[in-house]
Amino acid sequence: MEFICSACGKRESVRTRKAHCDCGGLWKLDYEPPKFDTEKIDRSEWSMFRYRAFMALDDDASWRGISLGEGMTPIVRLDENVLLKMDYFMPTLSFKDRGAAVLVSHCRAIGVDSVVQDSSGNAGNSVAAYCAKAGIACEIFVPEGTSPKKIDSIRAHGAVCTVVPGGRDHCAEVCREKVERQGLYYANHVYNPFFYEGTKTYIYEVFEQLGRIPAHLVIPVGNGTLFLGAIKGLEHLLRSGCIEKMPQIIALQAETCDPLLRAAAQGLAEPAELTPRPTIAEGIAIGKPMRGREILEYAYKYGVRFVHAPEDRILDARAALARRGIYCEHTTAANYAAYLAYCETYGPTPDCLITMCGAGLKSDH
Repeated sequence: MEFICSACGKRESVRTRKAHCDCGGLWKLDYEPPKFDTEKIDRSEWSMFRYRAFMALDDDASWRGISLGEGMTPIVRLDENVLLKMDYFMPTLSFKDRGAAVLVSHCRAIGVDSVVQDSSGNAGNSVAAYCAKAGIACEIFVPEGTSPKKIDSIRAHGAVCTVVPGGRDHCAEVCREKVERQGLYYANHVYNPFFYEGTKTYIYEVFEQLGRIPAHLVIPVGNGTLFLGAIKGLEHLLRSGCIEKMPQIIALQAETCDPLLRAAAQGLAEPAELTPRPTIAEGIAIGKPMRGREILEYAYKYGVRFVHAPEDRILDARAALARRGIYCEHTTAANYAAYLAYCETYGPTPDCLITMCGAGLKSDH
């Protein structure tokens, strides 16, 4: 198992401390899982690591000291057309725990004792929690305007939380500058491909729970951590003969920050350049997604449809879900707002799974 540069093809040991290739390209993981077989699921393990036979793990020990019981979240029916995957039923109340558990396990396996990361809140909180479990020092950079409760959670786990003036993309630039200047380990959910080994379990879990994959999947796309993991999981099921075709993926972006939607509309290979405007869907407010080219390649390959989450409907969607007992954060409510907008454009959309990726209490501000 090695890293491969997505730009120049150079190979590097997964034990490297480099955040990216010397040419600037991001790492991909050279790993091919065995054919998916439900008989290989470890049903004695009540976490996402029950799928470890299909995950790129350094060993079979590191994750055992890191796991907080992430995964195995229920699927509930909202109405006759919509199923909800309750991924905010996680240790840190966010789907990011899937990726953080694997990434921090990797850090522990290769002897990393200190990490830095940038985040809009959820990924930072998740990495901070797992680093606390692992005994790894951690600093999280977040942009100003990040939900105070997310900042409080990060600090509660013992991590340093540095609030950076300006937007999400600037925050990432400040963090990466420190990484390069001080030679720190960048435990980033976008750069490090081990993160996607965790988020792909979203798909394995759905398949085990339902015995199938729904016809439509609504997936939020900012940096694309769930999107890329879901694609990897779906491709694996497709290669294994578990599903006959890819579902229709409905990828949503904020109305005020939509570089991938604009690029797809124009058939561009790279995300469109734009100046992000404020959105309450802070988790997807990414103006410069670093894996944008990769996301767009998959989107064109599989006929992904991008849709806006109308800014003026997000709070209404959140209230509608809350009245059904689902109290989610603003970015998660954007998923449902986008689904409703998609139905207005494409008509009734049955057999649809929507991720509930963040809990409401974290974004009350």
